Amino acid sequence: MLEPFETLTLDGAPVVDAPDGSAVRPLCVIPGAGSFAHFSLAAGEVARAVVHATVQEIWYVVGGDGTMWRRSGSITETVGLRPGVCLTIPVGTAFQFRAGAAGLEVVAATMPPWPVASLTEATPVDGPWEPTF
Repeated sequence: MLEPFETLTLDGAPVVDAPDGSAVRPLCVIPGAGSFAHFSLAAGEVARAVVHATVQEIWYVVGGDGTMWRRSGSITETVGLRPGVCLTIPVGTAFQFRAGAAGLEVVAATMPPWPVASLTEATPVDGPWEPTF
């Protein structure tokens, strides 16, 4: 039987490697609706550029600093990341991010929930920076 509520702590969540190379701590999930996670990069690290097949995300920067590159069709944008910045990654958007001197910490909602068993959700693409992973 499924529990009606889920409560987790960041410290209690396992750390796994995201397909882009960042350290991710998967947190709560509402089946069929969305999932939530904490992502981090150490100072100077650069994630792999990827595009998601079925999920879209909303990111909120909680610590550190960095840069996000996004491309959708003919639209390309690079934005600075610092605490308080919130951004979207619609499905099919190519993106890459990198940490500044303070590292980078982000929380993100994924809709629908991240397909944990999928090996093809995040496909590598060419991005503006050389990844460090």
